[in-house]
Amino acid sequence: MQIPLIGNLTGKKSQAEKDKSGQKPWAIVLVAAVLIGSGVTAARIFSNPNSEVAIADLTVPVQSQALSVKIRSSGTVVPIKTVNLSPKVTGRLTELYVEQGDRVSKGQLIAKMDDSNIVPQVLQAKASLANAEANLEKLRNGSRQEDIDAAIARVDAARERMELSSAKVDRNRSLVAEGVINRDRFDEIKTDYQTSLASLREQQRQLELLRNGSRYEDIAIAEAQVEQARASLRNVEAQLDDTLITAPFAGIITQKFTNEGAIVTPTTSASTTSSATSSSIVAIASELEVLAKVPEIDISQIKIDQEVEILADAYPDQVFTGRVRLIAPEAVIEQNVTSFEVRIAIESGQEELQSGMNVDAVFIGERLADTLVVPTVAIVTEKGQTGLLLPADRNRVEFQPVTIGISVDNQTQILDGIEAGTEVYIELPEAEKRRRQFEQN
Repeated sequence: MQIPLIGNLTGKKSQAEKDKSGQKPWAIVLVAAVLIGSGVTAARIFSNPNSEVAIADLTVPVQSQALSVKIRSSGTVVPIKTVNLSPKVTGRLTELYVEQGDRVSKGQLIAKMDDSNIVPQVLQAKASLANAEANLEKLRNGSRQEDIDAAIARVDAARERMELSSAKVDRNRSLVAEGVINRDRFDEIKTDYQTSLASLREQQRQLELLRNGSRYEDIAIAEAQVEQARASLRNVEAQLDDTLITAPFAGIITQKFTNEGAIVTPTTSASTTSSATSSSIVAIASELEVLAKVPEIDISQIKIDQEVEILADAYPDQVFTGRVRLIAPEAVIEQNVTSFEVRIAIESGQEELQSGMNVDAVFIGERLADTLVVPTVAIVTEKGQTGLLLPADRNRVEFQPVTIGISVDNQTQILDGIEAGTEVYIELPEAEKRRRQFEQN
């Protein structure tokens, strides 16, 4: 330390100088003594080894290790999709098979509506279909021999009646000419003959149909009747199926809006609103994901299927994992801050994380192998230069300029200026702190 030169070291001054200064020699000597004493005291403070903490406790070595680029952003746990389940038609809820918090699989029965007015319609439609199918089968199979034999017998009987009527007409024709019977009676006999003749022809036609089998037109009509009956059955069966409320996808029951016996309407079927409504039965949410907002400056480093660490305040000792599922193609601007929404599929933590939780998403980027790193707290700036503080001889501190790279968590990459294993200060000795403070003052 330099001490200011005060007066002539020989102590001799001209009288003119004494008169000019107007100062007493003893006062000057006193000031010098005080300054010298202060310097000695400061020097003792700065060089006293007994007040120093061991350097090893204040330094760490520069390490060569792998380093992963990490981008941190805030996010929220949300369901991939969610819907409110309602019936297709207004009705009374008779059964509810789930409770809030239950996990369900796709197609699992959730609730059942009143079906008392639909079941009879189903039974009637089934009977109509069976009747139409039997008629069609009969036409396709043709006539049985028994039916043909019976038709022949009917033809023979009709022919016999016709022949009797014909003979009666012949006998009475001469009688009417002779005036034995009147014309009206003869007309009645002729009418009986014509009726028996028509009956014979009809029975002959029926026999011919039986012998020839069913016509194509009759079979086509019967087939159409079967299809109509089948469509009617499908319609009422669909109405019956609509009374069964099933899960559209695997997920968890997040809300229960009603109870058994309530009248439920279909006005909000498949609604995505999360609030309770009088016309919904339950709300179901699918598996969870993280919706993160990444600043536009970092979005170029985010890729599909990129590994992500998920941190939740509710689980401070756990790190959940996930992967980037979707990157929004359009930015979102909130309070003049531009960011992109990134959806993260949760690989571990589905059971622990809950919808609505706030989390931090740490995107794992490029992995750097064998790079030099130091704790970020070791980085200092002196006279506009970035560097590290190294232990030097006689408890002194030496500034070493370095070129730094990326910072990840509490580690900073060193690109140039130092070698692995070099000890660097992460906290200065107390004497060095006092010295620097003294110099600043």
